[in-house]
Formats: sequence, structure tokens, C-alpha cells
Amino acid sequence: MDAIETKINAYLTRFFPGVTLGLDDDIFSLGFVNSMFALQLVTFLEHGFEIEIENEDLELDNFRSIGAMRRFVERKRSDAG
Repeated sequence: MDAIETKINAYLTRFFPGVTLGLDDDIFSLGFVNSMFALQLVTFLEHGFEIEIENEDLELDNFRSIGAMRRFVERKRSDAG
């Protein structure tokens, strides 16, 4: 895992103790995410990686897995830079 993936994984495992997530495990289809946690996840990504998440970014595919979130964070940083 790279630094972004490690940080996301550490955040998720705080809420899912004892669960080992793979980079492409879909946390939505696994039932780990409800609407409240999805909002927390968006807030974590914004603050944790200093990115701004716009309404058009709020697609499940950006948040389904650790790998998807890493790619999303990298894309947002690239767009901002």
C-alpha cells in the first residue's frame, strides 16, 4: 500500500475492527457503509488529504474501495495542482 492507501485503510479499520480490507474490496457492497458513514468518509477525505469534494464528485465509484479512493484523491490533487 502507498501512503494514501495506508491512511485510508487506517481510517476504515478504526470503524471495522478485525476486518482486513483489500485495495479493491467494495465497502458499500460489503455492507460497511450507511449514509451517515458515507458523509464521514467524505469529510475524512477532504480534511485528511486537503482536497475539496464537489457535488459532481459524489459518485459511489469514487468511494467504493481503498484503491478507488486513492485514485480519486490523486485525481483531485492533480486537478488542483
